[in-house]
Amino acid sequence: MSVVLSPERLIQALGYHFSNALLLKQALTHRSHSSTHNERLEFVGDGVLNATIARTLYLKFPAWSEGELSRLRASLVRQEALADVASGLQLGDYLWLGEGELKSGGHRRPSILADALEAIFGAIWLDGGFDAAEAVVLRLFESKIAAIDPTQALKDAKTGLQEWLQARKQALPEYLVLRQDGESPNQVFEVGCRIATLQVETRAEGPSRRIAEQSAAAEALSILRDRHPGKRL
Repeated sequence: MSVVLSPERLIQALGYHFSNALLLKQALTHRSHSSTHNERLEFVGDGVLNATIARTLYLKFPAWSEGELSRLRASLVRQEALADVASGLQLGDYLWLGEGELKSGGHRRPSILADALEAIFGAIWLDGGFDAAEAVVLRLFESKIAAIDPTQALKDAKTGLQEWLQARKQALPEYLVLRQDGESPNQVFEVGCRIATLQVETRAEGPSRRIAEQSAAAEALSILRDRHPGKRL
């Protein structure tokens, strides 16, 4: 059994008190620990997060196109961004993990932290309603949204990624269509962006191949900037 901190400090950091404390416990429970785990809550929380960020960007940037808003949302809700927010909450200290995950450092793994944060958003929605969950999302993402630079955010992501790589003498990315569902005008494309030399792979969806490629490129560029701030490789 893993030993975790009591969640009082986490509750204070979230700014939300649960009526049903079992929902919070479930949100903090990884599948390696118990059959009552957080994956279903993560599914719900992903919807809350995407809807909240989409609405916020829609209102904040009225002149932006659907593609531009999609690319920016992708950069805000990607795994690395979620893990960064979760780390700020010291979320790993509150997670219930199986012994294997605990020994392998699962409480610091970005994927586990990101999933648990989304599960918390889902738990808050089920416990207190969408408005309560939205308020917590906005509070936690306030600094990231405030830091958006429109002059950079509106730049073509594929071009920006290519320029970043060329400046560091790195190979250009490879784009692959991973999935194509539906019929026009309701098609959905899933595209992968792969930079083998830097071990970066991203995926993104969109109503066209072009938009999906731009979203995948934006996520890859954001990852590289986070890993190598101001550095030439």
